[in-house]
Amino acid sequence: MSIYKSLKLECYTANMQLPKLDLVVYTFGNVSAVDREKGVFAIKPSGVPYEELKVEDIVIVDFDNNIIEGNMRPSSDTKTHAFLYKHWKNIGGICHTHSTYAVGWAQAQMDIPIFGTTHADHLTVDIPCAPPMSDNLIQGDYEHNTGQQILDAFSSKGLNSEEVEMVLIGNHGPFAWGKNAAKAVYNSKVMEEIAKMAFLTLQINPNAPRLKEALIKKHFERKHGKDAYYGQGC
Repeated sequence: MSIYKSLKLECYTANMQLPKLDLVVYTFGNVSAVDREKGVFAIKPSGVPYEELKVEDIVIVDFDNNIIEGNMRPSSDTKTHAFLYKHWKNIGGICHTHSTYAVGWAQAQMDIPIFGTTHADHLTVDIPCAPPMSDNLIQGDYEHNTGQQILDAFSSKGLNSEEVEMVLIGNHGPFAWGKNAAKAVYNSKVMEEIAKMAFLTLQINPNAPRLKEALIKKHFERKHGKDAYYGQGC
């Protein structure tokens, strides 16, 4: 029996949520789950339709992109996942999709503005969009450099990966992460819904104002602050 059985199952379960949540079509997208103690992560194999995917198909890779276990080629985005795991020690899962509205904002090369309380329930800033990759980086180690592109965007905007668990890549699409693979998928769905709401807001009123700071603070802190009272607690 594989020592990675539970990690593969976590990864498989998270990946199978993507079509159920309408975040992917065909073979678009991937989710990974990390085991920090073993220094590996599990990721969807490249180009395998979700309806054909099995737990045993999940590939185990180390942070240097070496296949540790699996008979299939891992996702083409594996190097991006590895880069983020190496540099952000707090994350336990990563999700990448090509969901419609998030990709729309990415192709427009725009941050998603914080217009409403749904957005503020999850973060206090605009969802950032990293600028499109430069030609020399595209011609280099593209997937590795996508990870660098994300880190550079966070650095330039003064953002923290623990506070902002989602990003758009200009002309590409969304990445999200979290404490585990399930949370990464959750954040991907939240980002897609916020992207859709923001798009509709600007269709109704192209001059719609940003959410005021008092409401941002209230909605974020009631869910995430030290005196949070949303939900049922521990």
